[in-house]
Amino acid sequence: MLQDIERYLACPHCGQGLALGGRTLRCPAGHSFDLAKQGYVSLLAGDAHTGTGDTADMVSARTNFLAAGHYRPIADALAEAAVAASPEGLVADLGAGTGYYLSHVLDALPANPGAALDISKFALRRAARAHPRIGAVVCDAWRPLPLRDASAGLVLNVFAPRNGPEIRRALRPGGTLLLVSPTSRHLRELVGALGLLSVDEDKQRRIEEKLGPYLAPAERLEVEFPMRLCAADVRTVVAMGPSAWHTDRAQLDARLAALPDPVEVTASVTVAAYR
Repeated sequence: MLQDIERYLACPHCGQGLALGGRTLRCPAGHSFDLAKQGYVSLLAGDAHTGTGDTADMVSARTNFLAAGHYRPIADALAEAAVAASPEGLVADLGAGTGYYLSHVLDALPANPGAALDISKFALRRAARAHPRIGAVVCDAWRPLPLRDASAGLVLNVFAPRNGPEIRRALRPGGTLLLVSPTSRHLRELVGALGLLSVDEDKQRRIEEKLGPYLAPAERLEVEFPMRLCAADVRTVVAMGPSAWHTDRAQLDARLAALPDPVEVTASVTVAAYR
């Protein structure tokens, strides 16, 4: 709920702190932001562009796929890493989507509030209801985050954009970023067969190069496991990710028909800590 995280939030216009009165957040300069009836608040600057946010269809697909438990090992590994980090104060999930991963982390950290940060209002409608200690905030990951300096003990980033300088600014001294990114083996059985976007083998190196000026790499764990997906599951995993923007529906249907049903698919990610 926003009451749990208001003291960590900052005005996107002037950077001052925000206070909740009724259903409105206000800063000392007079900027105000009303809570949507679905439970989230938008702290986007006036000229921000939301066209890159997940659509309602993508959010629905992601909700169904995650609810089926296919990525549960990733959520479990992330929660274990969060407990090991022993964060104080806010847990901020940058690119939180529906709040699935943040909810698992908060279950493992019963004393911490959580902020679900995403540019998709469709995703945050679900995140706002995903856990009693989640406050959902619309923002742009590539702009100054609506968080006060040194406000977060832990930042999560799961398959999402990474803004190194802003993550560093928002983290408390000694704070941790937990970053989940796909390896080149992730969904490998589907990438070629369905013409999906592939993962560069140098992805981890490029991530560390971009974060290097701001954060120091620490522990790293690879999480890899098989999934047995029916045709509907395969369609869903395509619809919920970045390939949804680049896949022709008719062509996908034809390629799906050529796959075995069910099909064995590899999930492969890196869970990396930075401090």
